[in-house]
Amino acid sequence: MQRYLALEKILETGSFSKAAEAMGCTQSAISQMIASLEDELSITLLNRSRSGISLTLEGRELYPSLEKMLNDYRVFEEKADEIRGLDKGKIRMGTVASVSAHWMPRLIKEFKEQYPNIEFLMHQGDYTSIQEWIKTGKVDFGFLNPKSAMGVETETIQEGKMVALLPPNHRLASFRTIPLELLAKEKFLLLEEGHYYEPLEAFKAKGLMPQIEYVIHDDYTIMAMVEAGLGVSVVANLILKRSNYNIVVRDTDPPIERILAIGYRQKETLPLASRKFIAFLKSKIDELPS
Repeated sequence: MQRYLALEKILETGSFSKAAEAMGCTQSAISQMIASLEDELSITLLNRSRSGISLTLEGRELYPSLEKMLNDYRVFEEKADEIRGLDKGKIRMGTVASVSAHWMPRLIKEFKEQYPNIEFLMHQGDYTSIQEWIKTGKVDFGFLNPKSAMGVETETIQEGKMVALLPPNHRLASFRTIPLELLAKEKFLLLEEGHYYEPLEAFKAKGLMPQIEYVIHDDYTIMAMVEAGLGVSVVANLILKRSNYNIVVRDTDPPIERILAIGYRQKETLPLASRKFIAFLKSKIDELPS
């Protein structure tokens, strides 16, 4: 059925790339679906030219039947949803600490007001572990930086910043923004994020390597250690929401961006409950802190 939906979306949007974006998959996947469908039918369905994409003569003859089939399929799905009513289901996700602490409580509460019997199972980890959980099926989807993604599909949902943390009365606290060249000379507390860590990438881009004093897996431990004067660090701005640590927070120069995406093996194979929750999250994304 996904192949017929892909054909409909291509004709609706006028391009393979826009159809892929709308369906949450790659352009290559869309092309393969259409090629498979044309091969199965032994009919060329689409004309591809510089002026755009259109149905062939044979495609125009078949399309009314295809539209009816798709409409029947949607009615079927809607009826199944109505019968099932999402009365049962489990949403399994991999999250990073900032998402767990500052997004999930509100999102889960509001989602369960609509679907009270849905269960949530959250595994908190880093970009590397979350990807592995997605690949092995331990979670249905997870949050990661799309630049770190290998072997999973992603859709970007939010862009935020990362900030420098300094102990109280630190010599760099008088700066409005902290140059990475100066930050690299301080004892650095490294947040373990697996094979990809935005601050390290930023340091490397400047030809720098921070003086790593400790490698820590928890943002809140890092904040406590910075407060104790054990070093400086860089964390996602999101993790600082409602934080009461006695630390100095500064932007970096150049700024360090953190991109958050949802990753999964294939969007079309996600369980219904997970698809519903992802759609719900995306509808709320502008209201969520970054």
